[in-house]
Amino acid sequence: MNRAAETTAWLSVATLVATIATGGSLWFSLGLGLTPCDLCWYQRILMYPLVVVLGVAAGERRPAVVRTALPLAALGTALAAYHSFLQATQTECTLGGPCATVQWQSPAIGFRIPNLSLVAFGLLVALLAGVWVRIGRR
Repeated sequence: MNRAAETTAWLSVATLVATIATGGSLWFSLGLGLTPCDLCWYQRILMYPLVVVLGVAAGERRPAVVRTALPLAALGTALAAYHSFLQATQTECTLGGPCATVQWQSPAIGFRIPNLSLVAFGLLVALLAGVWVRIGRR
């Protein structure tokens, strides 16, 4: 596979992950009527632009997008990990919102909303690191 096709493939998968995460977050708030907490809003602020940034970069076959997208995904991973920790260990959040409150939990696998966000951001970090290592540094 040539470099341009490989770039498109990696960035297209990353765009798909960001799109599914964005759609999921909108489904939780608009579909289920759940109110996002402060940490949820911060994670959304980091995820939503990645749909457009990664989508455009995939279309233009631009691996240099890693310099923009990887810091957003890494920060989102850290926030989602902290949020997951809060929900697993605390009953109150010091941010003044209901960040420690579990509003939804998957009946099948037990994941909560911050866990899903952590998976999405983690996948994005892995994909973007793959773009950087396999494609961008050649």
